[in-house]
Amino acid sequence: MELEKIAQNLNILAGFCGRRDVEKLTPDSLYEKYGIWRADCMILFGGSIPCGGDVAAQAYQDDLAEYFIISGGEGHTTEGLRKKFHCAFWDMEVAGKKEADIYAEYLYRQYGIVPDWIERDSTNCGNNVTNTLGILRQHQVFPRTILLVQDASMQNRMDAGFRKYLGDCVQIINFASYRVQVEVRDGVLAFSPNDVWGMWSMEEYIALLMGEIPRLLDDENGYGPNGKDFIAHVEIPNQVLRAFEELKTEYAHLIRPAQEQYASR
Repeated sequence: MELEKIAQNLNILAGFCGRRDVEKLTPDSLYEKYGIWRADCMILFGGSIPCGGDVAAQAYQDDLAEYFIISGGEGHTTEGLRKKFHCAFWDMEVAGKKEADIYAEYLYRQYGIVPDWIERDSTNCGNNVTNTLGILRQHQVFPRTILLVQDASMQNRMDAGFRKYLGDCVQIINFASYRVQVEVRDGVLAFSPNDVWGMWSMEEYIALLMGEIPRLLDDENGYGPNGKDFIAHVEIPNQVLRAFEELKTEYAHLIRPAQEQYASR
């Protein structure tokens, strides 16, 4: 497959997975779309690359949520997160640290921000949802609006996870932590913009995107109600399914299987 076609298909998957319900994360944008100036709760997920911390920090400083939670234990992306933060802050101790604790230290160092609660026991997106909702219930917080900041590759699935448990009772507001386009530059695939802090390698990014579509499917093998029932139903456009099938001819080997050590117990 030509590189231009590969880039086009990757951008189709990224546009679908990296959901943003508002173009900008500002009080005006929230009011224009939802009639609110702030959400009841904002959740930053440890699966995001480090730039997600800056997105959440800006939202916090702009008073976009009453409560702020960081959610993330240890999963398939954790070691990469540890390395990226350690490279940026040589004196930050990251060995064995949970994702949420790494982000909490970063946000305090850089912005003086302390979250209301930290969820550090999850090992996958499903745990992120149930454990975080458990913390809210424990503190008798029952939000009507929840702002989710997750890695762009996993944002749509995180939305579906919350919809499984909350249905239409709570307004979920999605804001993927970054947006990039894949383009062909000097004969290779490259990111634009190319300065997103902590961005995945191209192979890692492709693997994440390719792993999402099988999980989002609502069939016997997917995570939807007709399969493993981990998430609410997700309607996948035909254009996205075609892009995925075309990419499989080049990248089927990068489709990430579920890892038993991070499965829910």
